[in-house]
Amino acid sequence: MSEEKKEETLAFEEKILKAKELLEKLNNQDITLQNSIEVYKSGIKQLDEAQKLLDEAKLIFTTKEKDNN
Repeated sequence: MSEEKKEETLAFEEKILKAKELLEKLNNQDITLQNSIEVYKSGIKQLDEAQKLLDEAKLIFTTKEKDNN
């Protein structure tokens, strides 16, 4: 399985933890500009994917709530 496919299957919590780890890397003063750009992009990707998962869960919850009423 490719690294990209592995990241796609991470749960919401794992994506948030991964983003926090990447933020810690960005706080390292020894990080190069090129590396910091890559880490930043990866962090944004993790947060975007986590937001999509959250939106999907909200939609499912809202739909089920309407069905029960």
